[in-house]
Amino acid sequence: MQVVYSVGESVVIKNVLVALDASEIADRIIQTLKELLLSADSTVVLCHVFPPPESEIELPADRPHLESPTFSYLQLEKQLQLYQDQLAFKSQVELVIGDPAEEIIRLANIHKADLIIIGSRGLTGMKRIVQGSVSSQVVEEAPCSVLVVKST
Repeated sequence: MQVVYSVGESVVIKNVLVALDASEIADRIIQTLKELLLSADSTVVLCHVFPPPESEIELPADRPHLESPTFSYLQLEKQLQLYQDQLAFKSQVELVIGDPAEEIIRLANIHKADLIIIGSRGLTGMKRIVQGSVSSQVVEEAPCSVLVVKST
């Protein structure tokens, strides 16, 4: 971890990984990021993790597929670039495929993140057990501090 402490015990965060999805909480995560007091030389990585595609064998070859992965990729890339344009510090976009929690942790290690910002869908009960909680797994396994932005 590359957190630097200054005289007043303030924490200077140099590298931030921001995990975003296509949900309504993404705007709130970006707003939270903007409210942080980051140094002028901080770098922000905006990332999105696409789940692995379903097996090609399971998809009917003789019918069109309603959701095109290319369209989804381009749409999300454009959204992340719009967020990137709103930021006052260096930033980059990472779009990857894999298990969301594992990929977020992998990217945090690659970019030597001092902080990960992630949203929480607020799943409870059976939904949390069945669907799992990406934010909980990231909090437990991350190599750095994690800021979880809750939905309203």
